[in-house]
Formats: sequence, C-alpha cells, structure tokens
Amino acid sequence: MEISAPLAYAGDPRQAADDIAALESAGLDAVWVAEAYGFDSPTIMGYLAARTERMKIGAAILNVYSRTPALIAQTAAGLDAISGGRAIMGLGASGPQVVEGWHGKPYDKPLARTREAIELTRRILRREVIDHQGITDMPLPPEKGGKLGKPLKILTKPVRSEVPLYVASLGPANVRMTAEIADGWLPTLFIPEKAHQVWGAPLAEGKEKRDPALGPLQTVAGGLLAIGDYAAAVRDLARPQIALYVGGMGAPGKNFYNDLAVAYGYEKEAARIQELYLSGKKKEAEAAVPDEFCELMSLCGPESYVRERVDAFREAGVTMLNVIPVGPEPAKSIETVKGWL
Repeated sequence: MEISAPLAYAGDPRQAADDIAALESAGLDAVWVAEAYGFDSPTIMGYLAARTERMKIGAAILNVYSRTPALIAQTAAGLDAISGGRAIMGLGASGPQVVEGWHGKPYDKPLARTREAIELTRRILRREVIDHQGITDMPLPPEKGGKLGKPLKILTKPVRSEVPLYVASLGPANVRMTAEIADGWLPTLFIPEKAHQVWGAPLAEGKEKRDPALGPLQTVAGGLLAIGDYAAAVRDLARPQIALYVGGMGAPGKNFYNDLAVAYGYEKEAARIQELYLSGKKKEAEAAVPDEFCELMSLCGPESYVRERVDAFREAGVTMLNVIPVGPEPAKSIETVKGWL
C-alpha cells in the first residue's frame, strides 16, 4: 500500500504545493490535485513536478466535458514529460451543476464520454493515427462542419506510452465501468466497513470483463489523519466536507453523494442534512452528520486505533491510502503511517 495526500486547493496554491513537497521526504508517494471550478489543475501539477523529485502527481479530477480526449492525452503526455514519468490522470464526469453551470456544456452520456476519453487517451499516447467516430469525431467530418481536418497522431513522443488512468465514480454503472477499463478507482466518502455492501457487486461484475493486461484495479481512499490521545476529537473536522457533499452537491434527487449516504444506511440523516444545507443552515447540517460517519471515514485517534483503521482500509481493497494530516506535525504523521505500510 502507498500513501498520498490531496492538495489543499482553496487557498494559496504555491504555499499548498510547497507544503506537499515538504512531505515527500517523509515518505509521501503521491499528491492529488483537484480542480472543481477553481484553479485549473494542470498548471498546479506542472509546478508540483518542478518542486518534487519522486512522488507521483495525480489529477483528481479532470472532467471529461470541458476537455476533448485529445487535450486530456496531451496533458497526460506533457505532465509525464516534465515529471519524468510520474503522472496519474484522474478522470470523471464531475456533476451537472459544474458541467452545465460553469462549463456551459450539456450533462449527457457521462459513462460513454468517460469510456471514450480513456480509449482515445490510450490510443493517442501509443502514437496511433486517430480516425474515430463517436461522441467526439476525430477528424471532424464534413456533415458536422469539418473542412480541413485529417487523421493525426500526437506530434511529440510521450515519455510513457501508458499513463495510468483513474476514474472517480460512485454509481453502480460507473463503478462497473471503472473496474472494467480503468487503471484505478477514486471513490469519495469511502467507508471501508460499508464499501462492499455498496460497491461489491458492480466491482465484481466489472472485473469479470477486465483485460488481464491492465493488472489489478488500484483503489485510492482515506480521510483525515491525526495520531495521538487528542486525535479522536479531530474527526469532527470531517463534518463540513460530509455536509457539503451529502447536502450541497446537487439538487434533491440529483446528488450522487446523498445517494451514497443512503446506501450506507444513513437515509434519514442524509435527507435531514440536505434539507438543512440547501436552506442555508450549514452549521446545523454539519451537526446532523452522524458521529459514526465521521469516525469510519477517518483515521484519527491513538496510534493503535489508527493502525486498525489503516488495516480496515487495506482489507477493503485500498491500495493507496489518501490522507489529510491535520495534527501538529504532518510530516511525522506521514512518516509514521508510511512505516506501517
């Protein structure tokens, strides 16, 4: 098992990148850079490539609506080149509020778009000449307005012909596709003790169709990390994130994370969190998050307890433990957990 951390993207990205780079010597194996509708992630990933020497640099995530498959492949090739082969491309459909509200694109065919982006990215990185008709036509045919386009292959030679492609997915059909074709899986709000009841069947169904050449599916999940007698209280820091996702990421009936909380068994609590959050009562929504939810998706407590949480994530199939160190000595926390892996 490897250990990674997400980049704190809401503040100063240079300071956040410098903080992450400082954890490399403590044993951090990878960093994940989010995008949402804030700073673009490729720019920051390029800065991280220059500030680090060894750790992998992952996008979590690039959405498959605002970038063409060719641009995703170019970003993968460019990041891989300047990092010396350390790129991981996390892809996903994002959600309709961001895709339609921010990018001005219709939120249609999310699974087909993700599948096509993966297929074309892999073909482009292998330097194939691309002649493809699908959601994206390469080249654009005359009946759709094309005039001068012709089949092309990527101009430069990628450092690697295969850059790992991970998918952020939650729903059964999307998880099934991820297990079938992706190199790795990026679930959100992952509770190891409840993961199998939610995703066990679609993961198994997808793996039945998986090409053995892809190797085992990698899984990235984790949560807040704090080690010490004081640390149990730190779990409450997970409340704002859980409330935001379960309560605020989508309208009623159109929130993937609310559906996940229901699947975990928190049906009444999920409805209450959403009701409070969408009515502007964010603090009340945070208070409505079950204590168990905060505990099970975090790694906070005395050392023996945190070791048990690490084992729980490992037993649930997690291959890269993604943590947010929130104690007074983040580098020491990373070093300690790395020693257990």
